[in-house]
Amino acid sequence: MFYKLILAAAMALMPMAAAQAQDYPWKPTKPVTIVVPWGAGGSTDQVVRLLATELESALGQTVVVVNQPGASGSIGTKSVLEAEKEGYTWASGAAKDVGTYAVTGLLDTRLDDWHFYLAVINSSVIGVNADTPYQTLEDLIQAMKANPGTVTVATAGINSSGGAALGAFSTGAGVEARHVTYDGGNPAVIATAGGETEVTTQLAVEQAEMIRAGRIRPLAVVGTKPLKLEGVDEIPAITTILPDFPASDNYFGIFVPAGTPNEVLQTLDMIWDDKIANSKALQDYATSRGAIVAVVRGEEAKEAAMPAIKDSPGACGSAMRLRSIRPALAFRHAERVARGAPRRPAASPRLSQVDDPV
Repeated sequence: MFYKLILAAAMALMPMAAAQAQDYPWKPTKPVTIVVPWGAGGSTDQVVRLLATELESALGQTVVVVNQPGASGSIGTKSVLEAEKEGYTWASGAAKDVGTYAVTGLLDTRLDDWHFYLAVINSSVIGVNADTPYQTLEDLIQAMKANPGTVTVATAGINSSGGAALGAFSTGAGVEARHVTYDGGNPAVIATAGGETEVTTQLAVEQAEMIRAGRIRPLAVVGTKPLKLEGVDEIPAITTILPDFPASDNYFGIFVPAGTPNEVLQTLDMIWDDKIANSKALQDYATSRGAIVAVVRGEEAKEAAMPAIKDSPGACGSAMRLRSIRPALAFRHAERVARGAPRRPAASPRLSQVDDPV
């Protein structure tokens, strides 16, 4: 269904591409590359491929999406930082990732290294393999408390949205899990659907099809409001069980490195305000996959991302483990580093395909 949406958008918009491209100050003379630092089929991959179709139409030029997974998204992001700043190579992902890479020691980058063009808000879901005995969130919490560190939870890594959700859940519920990481949200979801792991905390947009197919049972959305997903009963908010659970919006989109020519940024500003903000394909995608359209850019986008950076127990927990920071200071530390404060060097944490007790 997702790829049908992309095809429909492409067919509807292609006839206008040449005319639209003339309206912008930047006219690319070669294909643009957007690096997705995660595997194919995950949340970032989904939204970026849809955005690429809209951008191709507006720019009158090919936009190539390249998956470059590894090290919780930092490898692909680093490749964009190191590329020539000519306007033809962009990064993508959850905006909070850019703010937490430095905190976790994965990559020395901060919010001011990027221009943000965000499109949707995604929420994580605590989902379990349909054959497990966990019928409710209370069942899962009880099992995890009875057998600490044995229930397997699949995510796309410590810096991923699923990793952050697992960290928040572990802290909020007072439980410990066996964290199994994969190079993308889609592989993590497939692992849970196939019984390789018992639980996943990846995003709703990544779990939607497996939930509809009955292979994953959703227990709670990691947020303050229930989640409405087409074809599925309403998924309750985790705050129903854990009232004090910290929740913040997780924005996804495209990141253009600082130093990119002004005409490129001006063009993207115009496209974002005009085409992306009014994209029917984006709205249809959000409705069908359990996301929220939230088109923001520039300083507004940075400020929108900051609460998720501060509330990310995965990042702050890593900061505490790596630097012995007291919990009361960890959240302020995450914000300071994201905004560019100096950080002390830290040993690199384990990055991928590892079991990590959380």
